[in-house]
Amino acid sequence: MEERRAWITMPDGVRLAARIWLPEHLPAPVVLEALPYRMDDLTSSYAAEYERLCEEGGLAVCRLDIRGTGSSEGIAVDEYTADEHADICEVIAWLAAQEWSNGRVGMYGTSWSGFNSIQVACLRPPALHAIVPIYATDDRYTDDVHYMGGAVRAIDLVDWVTYMLAGNALPPVPAVFGEGWRDEWRRRLEETPAWVLRWLEEQADGAYWRHGSLRPDYARITCATMIVGGWADGYRNATLRTWEALRCPKRLVLGPWSHSSPATSLPGPHIDLVPELCRWFGRWLRDERNGVDEEPPIAVFARRSTRPAPDLAEVRGEWRSEPTWPPERLRLSTLTPPGLGTDRIVVRGDVGVAAWNSCAGKLPWGQPTDQRFDDALSLVVDWEPLEDELDVMGYPRLRLRVTSSTPIAYLAVRVCDVFPDGTSALVSRGTLNLTHRESHTTPSPLEPGVPTEVEVELEATSWVFEAGHRVRLALSGTDWPNTWPPPVAGELLVERESVALDLPVLVGPPVTPPPSLPPAPTAPPDGGGASPPVTWRIDRDVLGRETRAVTGYGADYGAPFGATIEERYEGTAGVSTDDPARAWVIGTARYRVAWPEAEVVTEARLEVRSDADAYHVVVDVRAGEEGVGERLDRRTERTIPRLLA
Repeated sequence: MEERRAWITMPDGVRLAARIWLPEHLPAPVVLEALPYRMDDLTSSYAAEYERLCEEGGLAVCRLDIRGTGSSEGIAVDEYTADEHADICEVIAWLAAQEWSNGRVGMYGTSWSGFNSIQVACLRPPALHAIVPIYATDDRYTDDVHYMGGAVRAIDLVDWVTYMLAGNALPPVPAVFGEGWRDEWRRRLEETPAWVLRWLEEQADGAYWRHGSLRPDYARITCATMIVGGWADGYRNATLRTWEALRCPKRLVLGPWSHSSPATSLPGPHIDLVPELCRWFGRWLRDERNGVDEEPPIAVFARRSTRPAPDLAEVRGEWRSEPTWPPERLRLSTLTPPGLGTDRIVVRGDVGVAAWNSCAGKLPWGQPTDQRFDDALSLVVDWEPLEDELDVMGYPRLRLRVTSSTPIAYLAVRVCDVFPDGTSALVSRGTLNLTHRESHTTPSPLEPGVPTEVEVELEATSWVFEAGHRVRLALSGTDWPNTWPPPVAGELLVERESVALDLPVLVGPPVTPPPSLPPAPTAPPDGGGASPPVTWRIDRDVLGRETRAVTGYGADYGAPFGATIEERYEGTAGVSTDDPARAWVIGTARYRVAWPEAEVVTEARLEVRSDADAYHVVVDVRAGEEGVGERLDRRTERTIPRLLA
């Protein structure tokens, strides 16, 4: 294996930094991962996977710092821009033209690089023959870190949104960029905008969010596509519907995992994904007859009743194969509550803390805990204990008729598995800003006092309810801090006879044998370094009538070119228990990177506070070089009207 570095020049003269691994036997197919997460320091540990793809799969691998990030030139003006996509198409053509390349290129990656794998595949660059999006989405509005059901995602603001502000303020790596790195850093600091402002302004679906979204035009992808997803990940919804809609060679591996490696995720069971990547790219980038396209195309982990824990190591269940989706054995089972009458939901701002984030990952972004605390503050329907197992897989859906006392209201829906001892485990959830009941593009206010038909699609799930357990439906007016609470207190009246919970149920055993997936390495690398204590805490200020969700974590480690790195992240989300309009988040992210040439510190602080009418946003970015007097302190303040949100 040989490692090289390259500068790839774009048509406008901007140079992008790339790192390349070449296998022993050339020419070889090339696999590309393009990210803003700084290949030479913050994510330098990813190199271990690239080396395995090169050595075990015989693949050339290219890692790219996208425009305006890491050591690449230019300015990163937003996520998933047209410039980013055009740059990647140029890089693909460059890779295909190298003497060590066989002319075929694949793309892959987790999260951002899964997103742009899908987005670039839609453009059909001639040399792109296969992609593997891992934990990625087909819809930037409904299924990303910005909005859920027409409500702003709240707790995400203190994490990824904030640390991108600090990460975008870091300079190029001096040893990679060379002379002039400080000038490039200065341009980056002066010209990179705070992306979050645009995201909060775009409160309804539309052209901004359709850019970079595959849905609804799935036919744009024609190259071979292997989707990797996880039931505990925030992008679970895209998996089944994308596989169903694609008309290209396709495969789906859907495990129990959160937004982290299938080899180390909380929860497991774990697998080693690298051999599966090698098989997929081997088949479609060099016509290797390895059988991957002859097996059942769907490998899915079917979860079953498991007691909840925030750091659950392994969920119970089994791997299955399915020949298609939806399978012929899928049926719709509709549950209705007994009795007649009207039930009332009083909107309270802090319901949802037992499942505070719909995208689990590394702690403190843990898994849902026992739902009984939130159940006690919700309208709950319990069905009788099950006589037999109930095998649910797919998208549950709730239909009901509600009457709101206010023109803007939210409905949060949870389906839970209630154990015989009362433990309540989250199975699926959904949230809908009821002004979006007919459209995410043109929301309309509710008419207070008028019954309204509502339908809520819950998140994709797999769960086998065991005999003796109960199905529980829990309804509330908020799902905080996962999403921002509504702008006004009020109540929702639910007509009991209108409630219908549609569960997708699998009947009978699978028709194909289970998949054979490689086990995880016995000692997967952890990236090295030390970590400060992790904070995940719910605070209740009784006299202040406020509930707060508090987070904190970080890491200390080494990186190439003699770098030592400190990462620190802290966040707090708060809400009034009397007035849901009064909510806020404060997130901070701080990086200290010390190279032999220089030591730099960047820090970002994001504060968002709301009232009934607006989001009040303050963004502070500070950056400087230790021992050098010049520092940058930039503040941006914006008041953004709440548009039926």
